[in-house]
Amino acid sequence: MKQPYYISTAIAYSSAIPHIGNVYEAILADAIARFKRLEGYDVYFQTGTDEHGQKIEGRARDNELSPQAYVDHISSEIKRIYDKVHVQYDRFVRTTDADHVNAVQTIFKRLYDQDDIYLGKYEGWYSMADESFILEKDIVDGKAPSGDVPVWTSEDAYFLKLSKYQDRLIRHIEEHPAFIEPDSRRNEMIQNFLKEPLPDLCVSRTSFTWGVPLPFAPGHVVYVWIDALSNYITGLGYHPDESETEAFKTYWPADVHLIGKDILRFHTIYWPIILMALGVELPKRVFGHPWILVNKGKMSKSTGNVMYTDDLVRYFGVDPVRYYVLHEIPFAADGNITYELLIERTNTDLANTIGNLVNRTIGMAHKYREGVVKRVMLNEPFELNLAEKAKAVLPRMKQLMENLRVADALEEVVQLARFANKYIDVSEPWNLFKDEAKPEVLNHVLYQLLETIRYIAVLLQPFIPETSLRIAGQIGVKDLSFASLERFGGYPEQTLGKAEVLFERHDPVKKLAAILLEEKD
Repeated sequence: MKQPYYISTAIAYSSAIPHIGNVYEAILADAIARFKRLEGYDVYFQTGTDEHGQKIEGRARDNELSPQAYVDHISSEIKRIYDKVHVQYDRFVRTTDADHVNAVQTIFKRLYDQDDIYLGKYEGWYSMADESFILEKDIVDGKAPSGDVPVWTSEDAYFLKLSKYQDRLIRHIEEHPAFIEPDSRRNEMIQNFLKEPLPDLCVSRTSFTWGVPLPFAPGHVVYVWIDALSNYITGLGYHPDESETEAFKTYWPADVHLIGKDILRFHTIYWPIILMALGVELPKRVFGHPWILVNKGKMSKSTGNVMYTDDLVRYFGVDPVRYYVLHEIPFAADGNITYELLIERTNTDLANTIGNLVNRTIGMAHKYREGVVKRVMLNEPFELNLAEKAKAVLPRMKQLMENLRVADALEEVVQLARFANKYIDVSEPWNLFKDEAKPEVLNHVLYQLLETIRYIAVLLQPFIPETSLRIAGQIGVKDLSFASLERFGGYPEQTLGKAEVLFERHDPVKKLAAILLEEKD
C-alpha cells in the first residue's frame, strides 16, 4: 500500500486570465506532486477555479455574456495554461460543478441548524476588487490595503460564529507548529488576528445573484468563504449527509494546502473553523508561499507590469519558465522576475551548466571513443569524486522537499552539474586521449560523466520534465525512477547518438530587443 499524499493549490479566481504570479503556485504544487510520486507516494493533486461572486457577475455583464458562459471561458483558459506549462493535476474542481454546489448548500444548512451560523445585518466597507469586507482600521486615505476604494454596504446576511472556535484554533496552532508555515506566516496570524476576539464572518450576500443559492433563504447566495474553501473536501466527494467516499477516507486530511501569503488568513482561520464546526479533521499543513514581483513591485494591471505565462513561454520556452519560478523564488521571501533575469538564468544555469555538460560529454564520447561507452569504474584517480557527489544529492533533496524548500532542492541538481563540469576541467579528457598509457582512465572519466548525467536527468523530472526526457533520450536511458539511483554505476554500455542543443543561449541585447519589438506589435 502506497502512503497517500494530498496537495492542493488555492483555486484560481475566474474573473480574468491569471498572470505568472498566479500560475507559479500551480507549477510549484506540480513539482512537489511529481517529486512525491517518484518517492512512491499515492499522490492526489487538486486545483481548480473559484467561479462565483459579484466581480464575475460584473465582468460577464461587461462582456455581454451570462456568468456561466464567462466562467466556462476563463476556466478553460486556465486549464489550457496549466497544460501548457505541464501541470499534471488529478482533479480540476470548479465551484459551479453540481456536486460541489449541492455539498456547499448542505454544509451551510448543517452549520445553520447547529447554531454556528445566524441571520444578521452587515453594515460596513466592501471592496469590489478584493471581493472582501474591509475593517475600518485597514482603510488608509480612503483605500483598502490593495489600493481599491471600498464602498459602504448595508444588507441582510448570515454570519459564522468565529469566536466560538477561536480558543480551540489557537490551541491547535500551538500544538501543531507545522500547521502554518513558514514560521513568519504563523507569527503573523497569531499576532495580527488571533490576539484579539475574532469578529463573526459574513457568509452570505443578497446584493448580487451569481453564487450558490440558499434553498432555505431565498435571495441569499453563499459568500466566497464557505463556497470556495469547501472545494478541498467536496473535490474528494465529501457531503455532510452522505457516507465518506473512498477518496475522502484515503486522502483527507490534506498534507499541504499551498496558497499565496495574501490569502493565509482565510485558510488558517476561516477554513479550520468551518472544519471544526463540521467535525472534520484539519489539514496537516498550510503553506503560504511568497509572491513573484516584477522589478521588485507587485504585479498590477494598473501599473502595467503584469507578465503572462503565454508570453513568457513564447519568448523562452516552457522549461526555462518553470525553472526560473521554481529556482528563483525563495522559501519565505518574495522573488523577482524580469526579462533580464530570465535571460541571465537561462544562459548560466540551463545553457552553460546543464546543456553544456550534456553536449560536451556526448561530444567527447564521439571524439575520443566513436560514441562507444564502456562501463569502466576505477578507484577515483582525481581529487574530485563524482560518484560520491551524485549519490549524496537525492537524500538531501528528499529532506528539502519534505520541508517544501523546492528552490533549494533544485539547486542541488544544478550544483551536481556544476561539479561535473569542474570534473571535466580537472580530469582533462583531451590530454588523457593523447596518453596511450591511460585508455582506461579516459573510459572511466567518460563513464563517470554519463552516469552523473543520468542522475541529473532523473533528478530534474519534477522540475523541468521535458528537459529530463530529452537528456534521457540523448544518453539512451529509459528508467527514470528514483530506485534507479540506488547504485552509482547503473548506466549501460552503449553507443551514443548525436548530441542536441538543450537550451538556446541568448544574446541579452538582441533578446531584449526582440521581446520589446514583439510587445509593441
